[in-house]
Amino acid sequence: MGPHNGVSKFLKLTPVFIILTLVAGFIHSGYAFLGNRAYAKETQYFDAPSSFNRLAVMVSPAVVNIRTVKTIKGGGPVFRQFQRDPWGKEGPFKDFFERFFGDEMQREFKQPSLGSGFIIDGGGFVVTNNHVIEDADQIKVKLKDEREFNAKIIGRDPNTDIALLKIESDENFATVKLGDSDALQVGQWVVAIGSPFGLEQTVTAGIVSAKGRVIGSGPYDDFIQTDASINPGNSGGPLLNMQGEVVGINTAIVASGQGIGFAIPINLARDIIVALKDEGEVTRGWLGVAIQDLSTEMAEYYNIEGKKGVFVADVFEGDPADKAGIQPQDIILAVNGEKITTSRQLTSIIAKIAVNDSAKIKILRDGKEKTVKVKIAKRPEERLAERGQSPEQTEEFGIRVSDLTPEITQRFNIDETTGVVVTQVASGGKGDGADVRVGDVIKEINRQSVKDAAEYKSLLRQIASGDSVNLFIRRKNAGFLVAKLTK
Repeated sequence: MGPHNGVSKFLKLTPVFIILTLVAGFIHSGYAFLGNRAYAKETQYFDAPSSFNRLAVMVSPAVVNIRTVKTIKGGGPVFRQFQRDPWGKEGPFKDFFERFFGDEMQREFKQPSLGSGFIIDGGGFVVTNNHVIEDADQIKVKLKDEREFNAKIIGRDPNTDIALLKIESDENFATVKLGDSDALQVGQWVVAIGSPFGLEQTVTAGIVSAKGRVIGSGPYDDFIQTDASINPGNSGGPLLNMQGEVVGINTAIVASGQGIGFAIPINLARDIIVALKDEGEVTRGWLGVAIQDLSTEMAEYYNIEGKKGVFVADVFEGDPADKAGIQPQDIILAVNGEKITTSRQLTSIIAKIAVNDSAKIKILRDGKEKTVKVKIAKRPEERLAERGQSPEQTEEFGIRVSDLTPEITQRFNIDETTGVVVTQVASGGKGDGADVRVGDVIKEINRQSVKDAAEYKSLLRQIASGDSVNLFIRRKNAGFLVAKLTK
């Protein structure tokens, strides 16, 4: 083949290469374009909103500033500090204060406080926190347009820190829409509106930091955590999603923290608000047991896989559980077919059961499951709000125990009637290493009941050297524990 023939063939093929190159380029560009659109669509929710103005304008007419006045007797907080007499009513400072302050110590003082709230009904029903209006002699509600109205308490629920007010006016007020707090996702944008430090109609924004937080404020803790700025005065104000719907009630802060605030989920509050509006109070179901979550050691002790169920620490005499035959140390596995995994879940489920309705409760006792029928009673809020030394024995674990005599129970401030109390734990001993503490009451050894110090010693003597020793313990303010040792 001559050179001219090769050149001629190359010239014939060149348009084909150009076309293929152009097609490939278009295809690549098309994929890049589509990819960029897909990426943009996928990441558009990660972009911060350009402005919260429209949301604030839409919602703020229904957000109120709440001002209360409380009567403080006995000279207010400063005098109350002086009046705490450690020597009793006739202490050495009694005459001093009476001589120099006289009746001043008995005077009444007015204490103002601030909070927030939001209107949920055109008739002027306002949701806020119970702690904002508790013990208030006077309540005033101030709107965005500067108008003020007196308000009265329709109902309040200290257990969830929710209160419902009614503005004393026949006007038709702007309202907010209640959203769905269950639909909230961690990382989602939220907005808080309220009156921090009395600075009315303050708007702050942040994200949902976490859900289901338990902060020890009550039996129904289930808070939304947010980093939207919340401060004193924000209490009772709304936490809003980006559609302007209320998803939470701003309630608590961490005093020493920044960017850590907590709101009551609106789904938890919704039924409570309805009950307060209709009845003025919230009626909850009551089982009559003291309960606690199962630790890993307790689950092993009772041969329960996966720590399923809730431990019954105590049964209150004459209450529904007692009448149904539920006993201390039973494990509650399910209520009306719903499996129980935490004590908080059990409390919530029982609370929602109507008074006088029956509930089927599955329990585990001595390794066997059984179902009992319990007639639920009304939770007794008022009752819940109130509520010669034997020789000691020393064992090889470095644990000294004593019988539960009246003197010893008074000394350690315990209410137990069975078991032995730990009176001394040797530093560095096996008991110390297993976190056994002075004041612990040992109820069982390897699932066998302990009645007194003599039986405690007898049971330990029967265990061979090298075998495991499980001490079933009740600790004041902590519930039941299992300490694992080796003899």
